[in-house]
Amino acid sequence: MTDNIQVTIVGSSNVDITALMNRLPGPGETVLADSYQLSPGGKGANQALAAQLAGARTEFIGAVGEDSHAKIALGQLEEAGVKLDRVSTSRQPTGVAIIQVDSGAENSIAVVSGANSTVTAEVVNAAGTLHGIVVLQGEIPASGIKTAMDLATDKVVLNLAPVIELDRDYLLKANPLVVNEHEAALILQQLDGSETMSTEAEPVIAEKLMAHGLASLVITLGANGCLAVEQGTEMQQLSAVKVKALDTTGAGDAFTGAVAARLAHGDTLAQAADFAGKFAALTVQAHGAQASYPRSLDAL
Repeated sequence: MTDNIQVTIVGSSNVDITALMNRLPGPGETVLADSYQLSPGGKGANQALAAQLAGARTEFIGAVGEDSHAKIALGQLEEAGVKLDRVSTSRQPTGVAIIQVDSGAENSIAVVSGANSTVTAEVVNAAGTLHGIVVLQGEIPASGIKTAMDLATDKVVLNLAPVIELDRDYLLKANPLVVNEHEAALILQQLDGSETMSTEAEPVIAEKLMAHGLASLVITLGANGCLAVEQGTEMQQLSAVKVKALDTTGAGDAFTGAVAARLAHGDTLAQAADFAGKFAALTVQAHGAQASYPRSLDAL
């Protein structure tokens, strides 16, 4: 790690309430779970921990409540050395994610935004200068995302998950845009102004997104790896590491945080995405989000 590397994540932090079960319930159905656990989560906090563990000096800017969940939400970030000086305290409760995970590692997630809904333009402006590569997600208000982009002085890594409405000019500030295949199709629908979502193959969707003027793009494809492309270069499909997945919760966030860390180190997008795929593969082999992130890079 070098002193001039900086990644700043502006985003969400939650407490995850995770129930482990044999299968996910259908509509109106009750299923008995095997166990549950409370753990830190939220896309922003997950990505901040991943960036720190992947070798970048990292700061997290977000909001938590005045409640007992706040300590859980920030505990692993503090332990890993993520800078937390500009996390604000809100009268809203700390955000909560209610997660169900089945025996095949599939999950369903409901998020209660709580304090994350207060990370607006006003709060981001009050935080001041945003150093280094800025990472953003869709779990804070659009006004906070746009203000962070305006304040950024380096690359902006935009992981628009969940996909929310964002002005075209701001979507095109992403460098890179990091999304999964479903999110990519939704964002293309926004940029096209279409009433229907594209069902075309991911390389076609990637080409169309780049044609709108994106500087760079990564589309994650789960067990099929990812696509990475920068303007003026050929698209690359990177293979995934083959592992037995126990729980995919937080794997996408691990990937995004690791991409940002490697870009801060000066890697090309393809190099960063390749590293991030290996980093994320380690996380799906254990339960939980932040708890599953590798504390050592020796296995990569």
